Amino acid sequence: MHLTTVSIPWVPSQDPVLARFVNEIVHGEESDINELGQPKSHYEMYLDAMDQLGADTTKIKEFIQHIKDGETVDSAIVKMKLTPEVAGFMGHTFEVIATGQPHLIAASFTFGREDLIPDMFIEILKGSDQDNSKYTKLRYYLERHIEVDGGEHGPLALQMISSLCGDDESRWTEVLSVAKRSLEQRLKLWDHIAERISRA
Repeated sequence: MHLTTVSIPWVPSQDPVLARFVNEIVHGEESDINELGQPKSHYEMYLDAMDQLGADTTKIKEFIQHIKDGETVDSAIVKMKLTPEVAGFMGHTFEVIATGQPHLIAASFTFGREDLIPDMFIEILKGSDQDNSKYTKLRYYLERHIEVDGGEHGPLALQMISSLCGDDESRWTEVLSVAKRSLEQRLKLWDHIAERISRA
């Protein structure tokens, strides 16, 4: 809302380049095209991939249902009895969003996700069985994120932060702090996932 215009009546965004970037992200996340050419959100594509793998998606669906029922994220986290690592990652994410500060939200998004995920997914694909038909949906999901996030989105995300911070040194300091915390939470989450997989 800070970089795009959703007011009525509509007025032009102050930065059309960044407005397009934000709108592209929303468009892709909410209504991308899956491997069958069907419009689907990335969330739904992820669930399809997990279903194909035979993974249990009950908890994530329950969590979304809590949100649809009007519960807060914090309340849903408590009700779902999520592990500290998962709860910590989600809690940090929504804590940053709750600040309402565009430069902090952009920092968490850019350095905790956009600048990180493509390289991580590339490494996952390198170690995967490319010919296994059981992984087609997951492989497409990963490849799609590499394609979308690894292209022009990375530079535009950095441009977004630069535009939001300008010459304000205090904002740059806050961006650095949020970026570090976002990466720490991401690392804890992925270490936790790796540990759970190794025990499975």
